Amino acid sequence: MKAQNLVEILKSKNLTIGAVESMTGGLFASAVTDIPGASDVFCGSIVAYTPQVKCNLVNVRKETIDQFGVVSWEVASEMAYNGRTLLNVDYCIAVTGNAGPTASDSKKEVGSVFLAVASKDNIWGVPLNLSGSRTEIKKQATALMISTLETILK
Repeated sequence: MKAQNLVEILKSKNLTIGAVESMTGGLFASAVTDIPGASDVFCGSIVAYTPQVKCNLVNVRKETIDQFGVVSWEVASEMAYNGRTLLNVDYCIAVTGNAGPTASDSKKEVGSVFLAVASKDNIWGVPLNLSGSRTEIKKQATALMISTLETILK
């Protein structure tokens, strides 16, 4: 989960990022802030773990959760889109998923994860099916958040 390359790309392009994390519980923010100089490009992260916090703090619509489930592209995209404004960043990445050991959202299996990245003009989505223990799934999702941003920013 090395974020050195991501921080360097952001610095070279004079861009800022933020995150809205659910199932990773702040691991992305931790990985980025492990890099010296991250404060030049990383503005912050919101850990919106429960549906109530997603709605009340990040402004995800309850109707979206009711219709598609917490673990969905639709929820991830609202998290990223709204997070970009709340954190005042160029790019915001969001993650929601089921890390296990049991599915919290009966519509999606353990290992089902959705990433979304919002910029001023675009929203990208990445559906993932990960496997392993709860900790392994969280680490895999965090590493894929970093690599997804690197790919989009290159």
